[in-house]
Amino acid sequence: MRNRWLILSLLVGFLILLSSFDQGLRPYTLSYPEYWPAPHYDLNKNPLTIEGIALGRALFYDPILSENNTVSCANCHLSFTAFTHVDHALSHGIRDSIGTRNSMALMNLAWSRYFMWDGAVNHIDMQAIAPITHPAEMGEDMPHVIEKLNASAQYPDLFKEVFGTEKVTGEYLLKAISQFELTLNSSNSKYDKVMRKEDGVQFTNQEKKGYYLFQRHCNSCHTEPLFTSGEFKNNGLLMDPQLKDLGRVKISLDPRDSLKFKVPSLRNVEFSQPYMHDGRFRSLSQVLTHYAEGIQSSNTLASELSEGIALSPEDKVDLIAFLLSLTDKEFLFNPDHSFPRK
Repeated sequence: MRNRWLILSLLVGFLILLSSFDQGLRPYTLSYPEYWPAPHYDLNKNPLTIEGIALGRALFYDPILSENNTVSCANCHLSFTAFTHVDHALSHGIRDSIGTRNSMALMNLAWSRYFMWDGAVNHIDMQAIAPITHPAEMGEDMPHVIEKLNASAQYPDLFKEVFGTEKVTGEYLLKAISQFELTLNSSNSKYDKVMRKEDGVQFTNQEKKGYYLFQRHCNSCHTEPLFTSGEFKNNGLLMDPQLKDLGRVKISLDPRDSLKFKVPSLRNVEFSQPYMHDGRFRSLSQVLTHYAEGIQSSNTLASELSEGIALSPEDKVDLIAFLLSLTDKEFLFNPDHSFPRK
């Protein structure tokens, strides 16, 4: 029975892909290093095409998704800062409202099982609903977004080209945004080149020391090669007395999830400050000082941190040197990711 369902699933995926060819769409292959795990996202259910990605990109940068047409996804997710914001601790939204968390960096999303700091969304095709409908972010509702898109001069034709119908629906809107976001893959940092054993590329002595420290103290949560385990951890932060953010427990209602937040990827961490779910730290040095000196003990503290992390001043410098090797400037400044220009 299991094999029959597998065959049926593959057949459905093939038929969807064949339908894309019939519409004259150009398929896009999601590429990633051979030493990476297979993506979690099922591409058979939303085959990537050049046209679909372009549509998703247009939507990502279009403030039409917000209630007063002033805020786009890109307002909090800037391409040249690893698709997050950097000028304030907490996200800013419609009518200068301030949210309760720092926006997460967007990259390598095909490998994610949960989204948002608390994992409130468990599928990327549903993720965009959260910021679109959040009163402090884009302040809209989905029916009105669909109404605006159907009434626009360009979107019905674009949706017809990609999905075969000029009627914009919530499903197609979300799948188009996903198609663009699934291409935001970062895998060409110095670290990656060293792992691939490219000619003439090797860690400096300082980076080697930092890599050793990383593997010893950090890798269990920020697991290579994605530099996140995708899990939720309490990393010993003192709860902000104003935000009173309890993290994952608000979603799971499991007391064991109190003060747990999703482990963010460290790729391009050089460019994604401020750090932590509430943006409390402005520098990597402050982050490492927290782990070396500021961990708060509690019943849900990650077991990996139960004895703290001993880091000398020299260790911190070496560890930061390694973290800088995770910067992928090809990703950060890829023109295919930036604001679409006609």
